[in-house]
Amino acid sequence: MLFVAIPAIIAVLGILAVLAIYGVRKYIATAKTAEARNSVSMIGRDAALAFEERQKLCASASSPVPASVQHGMKYQSSTSEWTVDEGRDAGFACIKFMMTMPQYYQYDYQSTGSEMTGIARGDLTADGVESRFELQGKVSDGRLLLSPSLLETDPFE
Repeated sequence: MLFVAIPAIIAVLGILAVLAIYGVRKYIATAKTAEARNSVSMIGRDAALAFEERQKLCASASSPVPASVQHGMKYQSSTSEWTVDEGRDAGFACIKFMMTMPQYYQYDYQSTGSEMTGIARGDLTADGVESRFELQGKVSDGRLLLSPSLLETDPFE
């Protein structure tokens, strides 16, 4: 009788282990995407503060940071990557956005003069499929109005 119950117990433990692994992976992926959501929102807030000070949108960043999307690993940016535009009063230097901690995502700031977009791109699973997080803003009646939500494409990729 005991020998019959052992395979059933092992099967139940195996199922529970699979469910636990799935839950942990989803939790880790959600924690990693929080970086992109928070940082893109900060780009929007920083752009809005810069707009209030200058009464115009800052020009686009000359290049995203890092230069290419990281595939499944973190990137440690340097201060010079964020301040490269400082002399031209543009991009990340103008909105005063910088990341000092290692990052999973590539960040970009684009501006047309009347609209801005903060962007995060990444590939957490290193499978070549990129996730994208976007926050848009538009100048209206002398104010920069930010979208109330982020546009997310394949957030867990």
